Amino acid sequence: MEMFHSNVSEQQFQTWFSPMRLKSFDAAKKELAVYIPSQFFFEYLEEHFRRLIHVTISRFFGGDVKLIYQVEVADNVTVGQESEDNMVPAAAPSSREANKSPLLAQAVGMAEDLDSQLNVHQSFSNFIEGTSNKLPRSVGQAIAEHPEQMTFNPLFIYGPSGVGKTHLVNAIGLRTKELHPDKRVLYLSAHLFMVQFTDARKNNVFNDFMHFYQSIDMLIVDDIQELAGTKVATQNAFFHIFNHLRLNDKQIIMTCDRPPVSLQGMEERLVTRFKSGLMAEMEKPEESLRRNILHSIVKHDGLNIPDNVLDFISTNVNNSVRELEGIIHSLLAYSVVYGKEIDLDFAKRILAGRTRVEKKNVTIDQIITTTCEHFNVKEEDIFGKSRKAEIVTVRQMSMYLAHKHTKLTASKIGIYVGNRDHATVLHGIKTIDGRLKKDSKLQRHLEELEEKLIGKAL
Repeated sequence: MEMFHSNVSEQQFQTWFSPMRLKSFDAAKKELAVYIPSQFFFEYLEEHFRRLIHVTISRFFGGDVKLIYQVEVADNVTVGQESEDNMVPAAAPSSREANKSPLLAQAVGMAEDLDSQLNVHQSFSNFIEGTSNKLPRSVGQAIAEHPEQMTFNPLFIYGPSGVGKTHLVNAIGLRTKELHPDKRVLYLSAHLFMVQFTDARKNNVFNDFMHFYQSIDMLIVDDIQELAGTKVATQNAFFHIFNHLRLNDKQIIMTCDRPPVSLQGMEERLVTRFKSGLMAEMEKPEESLRRNILHSIVKHDGLNIPDNVLDFISTNVNNSVRELEGIIHSLLAYSVVYGKEIDLDFAKRILAGRTRVEKKNVTIDQIITTTCEHFNVKEEDIFGKSRKAEIVTVRQMSMYLAHKHTKLTASKIGIYVGNRDHATVLHGIKTIDGRLKKDSKLQRHLEELEEKLIGKAL
């Protein structure tokens, strides 16, 4: 892999290229196979270094070489993954050509000849269901299984960035094509629609543009909010396409980062039509869903990340699925670079630079429960009048921790700890403070208790 050394930084080479190992090169088939450690490596190399890798390989092994990654998923078990460039035909359209308006011929072709532009990696099989996405997911499956029913047409899915809207609509499209291969399914962004509309007007092929979109059986438009504030002509074109499809019982699915009523700059007649079907909100994933998503990522990528690390992430990172994925990738990258195993302390240090870990207030109830559990004492004992040494220590330690970690006055702490007066509480705090200066064992107990309490408050 030294052939990449001069084209990337030393850190990039050591992190991403050094772990690669050559398996074989078949000159007759023009196939180059290399070993890589995990599915994550495959995805990262494809996203960040694909072009460099293919240019470099072509220079050393000749053109048209097919690159196959062998992902080591277990001992002596590998899964082959082809690099994306291998699967793109030589005559595949460039990004500039993709921005051009569709031709009339594409409106009359067979469904199997239409490029649906769906992402084959975003299916229902890897879309994790939770409370926050249950409704749109269920509706999406129903549409894919019975597209002829038109019960939810249009389907307007809205929610903040990164919650899985694009994944879900791709899954709907893929499932529809799987069950109904005769359906003309098309996914595109609102931005691409605008670019193609402009190209159609510029090149006098507007009628072809309209005929093509009116020929679609299931139109999936991502980020429809980008149409808001555009020229009237652009919105008019989409309005007429929308009306034609709706009148001809063709399914329309849209995603948006806000509900229709908040689409400032969108023509009212479009907003009205967006609201005429089902509006399904996708919310930020709840903690249980975040945990399930993390376990799914770890399992899929063959990573070794302890459950307590995943629990910590799912508890503290609550913005989006995309952020969860980014944090897992960051943990792996730092682990590889610094040669450290991923444990809870390591994860906390890395997350400190990636996201704000919010500390919740420690409550006196948590302090009392945790302290009693730690010393194996019943809570009713510290509320009572027992003067046994071990009971008094737990009672006074609870007072000390409450004074240190809450904003409660001595009088209020006393009420919680068996209706004791403030003088008793102050005496207990002073006693523990004095013992800590000369009792190393008690100091260790305090450290362990604070670690437990802070962990519960994170």
